[in-house]
Formats: sequence, C-alpha cells, structure tokens
Amino acid sequence: MNLTTLYASFLATMGFGILFNVPRKSLLTGGLVGMIGWIIYVVLTVNLQLNMIAATLIAAFGVATISQILARLKKMPVTVFSIAGIIPLVPGGMAYETIRQFIQNNYDEGIRLATVTLLMAGSIAFGLIISGVITESFSQKRGNQKEYQE
Repeated sequence: MNLTTLYASFLATMGFGILFNVPRKSLLTGGLVGMIGWIIYVVLTVNLQLNMIAATLIAAFGVATISQILARLKKMPVTVFSIAGIIPLVPGGMAYETIRQFIQNNYDEGIRLATVTLLMAGSIAFGLIISGVITESFSQKRGNQKEYQE
C-alpha cells in the first residue's frame, strides 16, 4: 500500500471537512475516517482482488459505521464524519474519464465507464444506508432492553 495515497486520502478528507465547515475538533478524526475508508478499499481491491464496486460498498459501510460510532462518542452529528469521510471513495476521476470518452466519440467505452461510475456511486449510497439501518436497529434493541430492565 502506497503511503502517499494514504496521506492524500487523509488530507482530501480534511480539506472537504474544512470546505463543509465541520467543527475544528473533528477535522483530524474525520481525516482518519476517510483514510480508513481508503485503506479498506485498497486492501479489498489490490490485496484481495475484489471487484471495485463491491469494495466500494464495503468501504462505504465501514466509513458509515465508524462515523456512527464516533458521532456517539464525540456527541456530534454523524454527517460530520461520514460526508467528508466518503470523499476518497467518490469516483470523480472515473466520471471525468466517462465524459472525456463521450466527447471523443468513444461511446462504447463511455457507456461502460458511466455504468461503473453509477454502480460505484450507488454502492456508496447503499453502504451508508445499510450501516444506518443496522446501527439504528441495534440502538432500538438496546433502548428496548433498558426499558424492560427498569
């Protein structure tokens, strides 16, 4: 794993945190969330040879779950960590390449890249949703257990 890409993911996440006006005390933690998401993605795609769409889904789930945990620990909104933390996974370069292929009249390649880009974006959204649903169901179960104990 290349340390330069880890630093870049950390700095990109912090930069988007600044851009989105997250509290200063959460910038470092948010940067780490983005870096961890990128580590998950790289390990799954490079080391385990997993499809990049599935790897994006798992990495987005990881980012969202870590964000849920940090939000509870630091008593902050989940979006403070999850929105900036997801930035390294966004397929912006692929979206650019998709448009470039269409402009150069390479429609077959443009459609292929557009499909992969949309699937990756969808897997990010799906990973965030799955994590939110699972976390919420655990929170409700814990709340119900506390009610029964009282």
